[in-house]
Amino acid sequence: MKFPMRGLYAITQTDHKSQGTVIDEVEAAIRGGTAVVQYRDKNPRDALALARELVRVCHRHNVPLLVNDDVELALQAGADGVHLGKDDGHIGEARERLGADAIIGLSCYNSLDRALEAQTHGATYAAFGRFFPSNSKPLAAPAQLDTLRQAKQALSIPVVAIGGILPENGAQLLAAGADLLAVIGGIFDREPEVSTRAYLRLFDQ
Repeated sequence: MKFPMRGLYAITQTDHKSQGTVIDEVEAAIRGGTAVVQYRDKNPRDALALARELVRVCHRHNVPLLVNDDVELALQAGADGVHLGKDDGHIGEARERLGADAIIGLSCYNSLDRALEAQTHGATYAAFGRFFPSNSKPLAAPAQLDTLRQAKQALSIPVVAIGGILPENGAQLLAAGADLLAVIGGIFDREPEVSTRAYLRLFDQ
């Protein structure tokens, strides 16, 4: 499945939620118009079972499902790819395990150089952030709008923005060059289908 060139990128919120709730919320976000879903779970109980179910739900709606951090879990679950942070291994190794068609994204924080290197090594997209205070990553270093502007000029792969993004502040990231907005709490702290539609209006402006 192809990675979207534009749209909303939903990242699961799993803490203190049953697997059934996570699945229902993801399905609601997809109904609202989410273009891609990432399974992120820092305290998994049965990661493989949940990942497989999320793959099934996403594929039923022709939405790609990525796994955060874990190449082997992505492989076992039949996910469409993986998102890698700075300590999660090399893109080339992930590509070798997951295949030529896999989606492989990389966290680039506030570093254009890291994004350019990722593109050279075959990354599908580059993610920058955090741009605003974030409950999911409260200690993450801030990224600058100028980095987004430079990335949009320098990269041929999609640019993803992440970190504290809400419908009230997302427009400035799109204006600076973000192709996709990656969101956790702004979708899943509230009613996911309604929240997703609020984000999508930013892409229509």
